[in-house]
Amino acid sequence: MDTSGRHPSTAHIVRYFEYEHLPADLQTVSRLFHDLAQELLDLLPDSPELTAALRRLLEAKDCAVRARLDASWEG
Repeated sequence: MDTSGRHPSTAHIVRYFEYEHLPADLQTVSRLFHDLAQELLDLLPDSPELTAALRRLLEAKDCAVRARLDASWEG
């Protein structure tokens, strides 16, 4: 994601939405959150509320990825 000209707190959190380094089954889940984060960046200006929204979206992404991991471990 291009964070040129974005506030440092926005640029910092956005990097955690990258997903290419993950295994394919986790990429499928993580990509959904990446795409939504990109939409938010396209629509909203930097603000404390954007940072809070991205942080909560990141928390949700982490939960979803862990749920996918749990499902794959259970077989």
